[in-house]
Amino acid sequence: MDLNGKRCVITGAAGGIGLAMAKAALERGAEHVVLVDLDEERVAQAAAGLGDRATPVAGDVADAALLKRAFEASGRVDGFFANAGIGTGSGLGDDDAWTATMRVNIEAHVTAARLLMPAWLERGEGLWVTTASAAGLLTQIGDAPYSVSKAAAVSFAEWLAITYGDRGIQVHCLAPMGVNTNLLNAGLDADSQSVNVVAAAGEILEPEDVAAEVMGAIETNRFMVLPHPEVGEFRRRKVADTDRWLAGMRRLQGAVPGA
Repeated sequence: MDLNGKRCVITGAAGGIGLAMAKAALERGAEHVVLVDLDEERVAQAAAGLGDRATPVAGDVADAALLKRAFEASGRVDGFFANAGIGTGSGLGDDDAWTATMRVNIEAHVTAARLLMPAWLERGEGLWVTTASAAGLLTQIGDAPYSVSKAAAVSFAEWLAITYGDRGIQVHCLAPMGVNTNLLNAGLDADSQSVNVVAAAGEILEPEDVAAEVMGAIETNRFMVLPHPEVGEFRRRKVADTDRWLAGMRRLQGAVPGA
């Protein structure tokens, strides 16, 4: 898809990967972007920094009413970037951790798809980008809710691509490892094992580099976006010999400290 003249809605867009994707879309000629984020002050500042082609909408992305408001603010939605995500680093997690993580990391995607697909299918065109994680292809040591929710996000993106890919809907799934974002840095500050594992596993990329990979995938219609190429090799090893891969992950878990 050519983003020139398109109107896009991006969640989790007050900073990090979301804001970087908004900037990259505008640089490639997008007509307008709606930035959605829970942090009202930060998302307003982010939109102001992009100029009159950006509109902020603050609220919970798992709330259908908030998504409807964001889509109305866009006027016409040509592309949706399901980028908002949370992690707890809480091991098995309690009920609240599971509820919150699943709502944001996968249920919000389902709600958005239900709202967008009828118009996109009628129009015969639409762009969907899921920000999943390498955790969705592999796993996330130390955070069961995050690992399971991101695996669900990958699976849902695959389902969308299979179901609607021949009907004009272009779908992409972003699965990076460590990216220099508030989510990662907060985990490092808290000495979270789940985040320490990510930091130890590979290079920490800048959001702008990740956004550039996403834009390249959109231009070439490549489903899986792996800014860390080694994730593809890790995934191949997982499928080729799962028992050996599990043993390796246990060794990694034992080697990385965390609170």
